Amino acid sequence: MTAQSKRNTLEKEDVVIKFVGDSGDGMQLMGSIFSETIAISGNDLATFPDFPAEIRAPRNTVAGVSGYQIHFGHRKVLSPGDLSDVLVAFNPASLKANLKWVKKGGTIMVDESSFDDKTLEKSGLESNPLTDNSLDSFNVIKVPISQLTRDCVAELDFTGKAADKMKNMFVLGMLYNMFDKNIEPALQYFEKKFQKKPELIKANSLVIQTGYQFASTIEAIPSFIIKKTELEPGRYRNIHGNEATAWGLMAAAEKSGLQLFLGSYPITPATEILMELSKHRELGIKTFQAEDEIAGITSAIGASFAGSLACTTTSGPGLSLKSEAMGLAVITELPLVIVNVQRAGPSTGLPTKSEQADLLQALYGRNGEAPLIVIAASSPVDCYYSAFEAAKLSLESMTPVILLTDGYIGFGSEIMKIPKMADMPEINPPFAIKGKEYRPYDRDPETLSRRWAVPGTENMRHRIGGLEKSDGEGAVSTDPLNHEHMVKTREEKVQRLAAKLPEQEVYGDKDADLLVVSWGGTKGQVQGAVDLMREEGKKVAQAHFRYMNPLPKNTEELLSSFKKVVIPELNAGQFASYLRIKFPKIEAHQYNKVQGQPFTVKELTAKFTEILNS
Repeated sequence: MTAQSKRNTLEKEDVVIKFVGDSGDGMQLMGSIFSETIAISGNDLATFPDFPAEIRAPRNTVAGVSGYQIHFGHRKVLSPGDLSDVLVAFNPASLKANLKWVKKGGTIMVDESSFDDKTLEKSGLESNPLTDNSLDSFNVIKVPISQLTRDCVAELDFTGKAADKMKNMFVLGMLYNMFDKNIEPALQYFEKKFQKKPELIKANSLVIQTGYQFASTIEAIPSFIIKKTELEPGRYRNIHGNEATAWGLMAAAEKSGLQLFLGSYPITPATEILMELSKHRELGIKTFQAEDEIAGITSAIGASFAGSLACTTTSGPGLSLKSEAMGLAVITELPLVIVNVQRAGPSTGLPTKSEQADLLQALYGRNGEAPLIVIAASSPVDCYYSAFEAAKLSLESMTPVILLTDGYIGFGSEIMKIPKMADMPEINPPFAIKGKEYRPYDRDPETLSRRWAVPGTENMRHRIGGLEKSDGEGAVSTDPLNHEHMVKTREEKVQRLAAKLPEQEVYGDKDADLLVVSWGGTKGQVQGAVDLMREEGKKVAQAHFRYMNPLPKNTEELLSSFKKVVIPELNAGQFASYLRIKFPKIEAHQYNKVQGQPFTVKELTAKFTEILNS
């Protein structure tokens, strides 16, 4: 009998794996390659990259730990998971920081080569966890990963740090073996990534294959079997949220027949949207990396005036800087999509960590009465559909739209069924009608949207700008009654959309004892908690909000129809406060977390149960 056949084989519905190490150890690359392989093999998945804000934090310290978590399984995966079945720790600091996230009895794989006195001291550990019996409740696999990697590539003249850069590929090979995955996608990645450096193709391929073979010799390494996910027929891909946002904007440009323009300033965690769109010039997409946030949004407003589908992307600090220009887009009544990939604040805050703390800023963060549409994406895949809808709403109503995503779903990924363009809704911008007298602030009597005249169109000269205009003609006006009329008209234009939006739906028990109200990137964890509680016989339901302004027309009726309501948010209670402003008679519990980390199903379930029993 071979060592492979002696290994303990575990058939599971789903598995959570987390890779942790120094920010220079390639955790994000390792996670990306493995998640791509999982997608190709036919499992549903969700990922959660988690890395420090510092470009190069001190090595072997807790502050410098970078991680990548993957949750994949046989059924639909709603979140990256709570606790890990398998933790791969490349140094003592990463083990120390993440031990609390491992299931009791779970597998911990460590690089034994890195657990020396120096690295133990830097991590703040007083004793060596590999020898002090503190890990007795786990299945610990001690592998001299660094040394084995160096031995593997010594014959190819890779030594020292050059060899250590490939130790993540040695572990990746072991994981391919553990989960019975085809190693070919990784080899293809090397061919593409290092096509001009054949020596790196050869070295990385050798290392990952050696890691795969090494895993077969270790009886302590469990072998996991996870059946394929049953998916609807179609083409699928693994997609990150920021990437999906970019593709949603491109789809909207195609359906509207407009050229896409993005004016932006790079900022974590939104930069990848700019990077992705810049790759597609062949589609007529124009991207402008501005010198600052203000130039980014004002260039987009100019592009909108000229007849483009105009967008700008940012995070919380950048949204603050864009506030005056957002007011300009409101008063000129030009379409503009503003994507805010939220991060932890205030100020610079925690640039690589995620929160939902910009909702009130999106709703109210402008001088004067400056209403605009606000919607929120709920998952990496939903970033595609939310970006498309944000563009559609903006173009058809001639009103700026803020799309709220966050770092958690922007950096995270999941499996997406690639939609057919023919199945996406049509987008019909209200262009001015040629041959008809044009006045810039004439309005559609139903939607109150003004018509869009592209400069240079014959007989459609007009003036718009930041000064208040007279309704209809568009001449500069300081008349008090006209100003009040225009303020109310712009607000009414936004609120009239509620009649066209789908009514807010409820997931779960319609006669539930507890309604959980969520929004944005918390959808998956909240649904996971609701599902778990319903399996236990509790009557719980979820109402997940996509439309923040205007709210769905049945919101008040829905909230008042349940005995108890709780609103969990990754902030200090912003949506709860907003709902109380709108509907003062509604009573709701709050559950807030402001740690730069997503909710876990476990903590949500505990809080919801506590409220039910109160």
